[in-house]
Amino acid sequence: MAETLKITLRRSLIGEKPKTRATVKGLGLGRINSSVEQPDNPSIRGMIFHAKHLLEVEEV
Repeated sequence: MAETLKITLRRSLIGEKPKTRATVKGLGLGRINSSVEQPDNPSIRGMIFHAKHLLEVEEV
């Protein structure tokens, strides 16, 4: 596994469930095409899995 993940919000949160919106906000993402680098750990991987249909993930 890589040490850091670059996570980008690629799709809108309109129509998403509140839990999914909270997960994306918890990752530090707010707007479409916003990116954030997070450590690669099981907690972050779980959050990515929950909202995987909205995100693009790259190993840095």
